[in-house]
Amino acid sequence: MSRLVLDGMFVPSVTPFTRSGRLDVKALRGCVRFWLEGGVSGLVPCGSNGEAPYLSRQERIKVIETVMDEVNGKVPVIAGTGSMSTQETVTFTKDAADLGVDAALVVTPFYFKLSNKEIQEHYRTISEIVDIPIVVYIVPKFTGISLEPTFIQKLVAENEKIVGVKDSSGNIGTITETIRLAGDRISILAGTADVTLNTLLTGGRGAVLAVANVLPKLCSRLYAAFKNKRYEEASRLQNHISFTNEVLVKKFNQISAIKEAMRLQGLSGGYPRKPALPLNDEERKTIEYMLKQTDQPFRTESA
Repeated sequence: MSRLVLDGMFVPSVTPFTRSGRLDVKALRGCVRFWLEGGVSGLVPCGSNGEAPYLSRQERIKVIETVMDEVNGKVPVIAGTGSMSTQETVTFTKDAADLGVDAALVVTPFYFKLSNKEIQEHYRTISEIVDIPIVVYIVPKFTGISLEPTFIQKLVAENEKIVGVKDSSGNIGTITETIRLAGDRISILAGTADVTLNTLLTGGRGAVLAVANVLPKLCSRLYAAFKNKRYEEASRLQNHISFTNEVLVKKFNQISAIKEAMRLQGLSGGYPRKPALPLNDEERKTIEYMLKQTDQPFRTESA
């Protein structure tokens, strides 16, 4: 199996639901087209922003199947397959592999506190059973678990299926050290928007950004500016992306906020699945203000 290299801006895609909570496949297809037109480097369905913990196995399969069909090989698809148990993670990862995804995003199990040895064994077991590249997903704000850079280095050295890490800690010091220890072997991807440029500047290969659901062109332009050494432009774009992130991801329930921002742009991101609720009128006004502040400076510029 040739080693997969992940570069660029990836969108951790939302899962549209109807008001009654049913999966909205038609809306999902429209969203995928929007993200592709925005120039993203790849899609990551069934992750945190895809409300994966609220999806049944069959819904996960349907989401991935729909995304794969609409993407049609244009960009890589990294499917979220993590779960609390190794057994269920293997099942979800097998499903994704059967659908032809390029890699699996596997979050660290978090209900019970696990030792490093147990986490290491978790990823080893998945890799032995399913022949697919793996991206390790670190997201302490949801799981309460951080993986030390030295542990990542060891994990990568002993598991050739691991091709990347999505680090959503927001800790640029930890990300930089992980890049130093393992960045020559795998792709280190920022999982939070406010450290995207810093991650790239220190040797990371890209990012998986919640805000890319709403502003894929802005995120893609940041990556292009960095790659072409237009650092002043990249810094300016980073400032706008960070502002968007503060509102969409940190101020409100990020799923509800992202879906509302998509709706305000004429996209059908659908409703959040309960227990999450749509934003109220006052919260919507904040999202409207954010979109105007972020979008206006770029309306007259070429993409």
